Amino acid sequence: MSTAIRLPGRTVAPGEPVFVIAEAGVNHNGDTAMALDLVDVAAEAGADAVKFQTFKAENIILGNAPKARYHIETTGSDAEQTWFELLKSQEMDRAMHEAVIRRCAERGILFLSTPYDDDSVDLLDALDVALFKVASTDANNIPFLSYMASKGRPMILSTAMCELAEVEASVAAIRDAGVDQLIVMQCTGSYPAPAAEANLKAMRAIAGACDVAVGYSDHVPGFNAAIAAVALGACAYEKHFTLDRALPGPDHRASLEPVELKALVAAIRETEAMLGDGVKRVMDCERENRGKLRKFVVAKRAIARGQIIARADLTTKRTGGVGFEPSQLSGLVGRTAGCDIAADEAITGDMLA
Repeated sequence: MSTAIRLPGRTVAPGEPVFVIAEAGVNHNGDTAMALDLVDVAAEAGADAVKFQTFKAENIILGNAPKARYHIETTGSDAEQTWFELLKSQEMDRAMHEAVIRRCAERGILFLSTPYDDDSVDLLDALDVALFKVASTDANNIPFLSYMASKGRPMILSTAMCELAEVEASVAAIRDAGVDQLIVMQCTGSYPAPAAEANLKAMRAIAGACDVAVGYSDHVPGFNAAIAAVALGACAYEKHFTLDRALPGPDHRASLEPVELKALVAAIRETEAMLGDGVKRVMDCERENRGKLRKFVVAKRAIARGQIIARADLTTKRTGGVGFEPSQLSGLVGRTAGCDIAADEAITGDMLA
């Protein structure tokens, strides 16, 4: 099975730089100018992609469907504004998509969007989106996943609110529909999510059960989950961001502001650099200290020329890098001194007969 997504100019896979998705989502509040500003913020932060959400409210929700608790907390009760009305205010039409895609091209950042219904899949396919990002709310929606996969584009699947068996079934459906370029994201479906319920090790369980590359869609406040996910091997990472957390709307409060997004991307890149290549070796920055801080063999007491060197004649001390390494000490015992050696003098090869 493939564990990589191949995109123009880069590959998303284990061993490659983490694919950082700045999740704009619906934080544009239905305003094209705000959406364009979000693209600029994501590009300036150094994200690889900026992602929006594509849907038609009438295709995804009943008119009387009740809001989630966090929606009520952030946008008011159902009596003040129904969930349907909220979603309707956050739709992106084709013209808005095209404007955002143009701005992404200008800023050198990849445009992505999550489709929530068949019409939206068709729209994004017509707009030649690089890949489909599946929301956790559709992670168990096998007919929809199969339809999306029928387009033949790479997919990233978020898995909040899922049991492992559900993830396995969804992955199988996507593959049966012909898509093998797939990354599966661990995610916790709460906004914000408690740090203790991030369950980052589930990435390993998903990777093992489904033979896929894995990533992390992050709803935990702060940067710690991101750093831990990268250290655990996430090859893709996603985080919500906004222009201002004080803006009205459901997702702003759990989103990073521009300065924070830039700092997060920098933290991810630094974490990648810290992980290194896994080869244990002397690093360039420690070569000088290797000689100065390590101990070498020295004479514990004066040794006369012609004397057979005994173990009691030798010890190890820091010499600045001069002399035999401690691992060679036993090989010096029984050798003959070729000259007088003073106490605390480093033993070198030219001192031996």
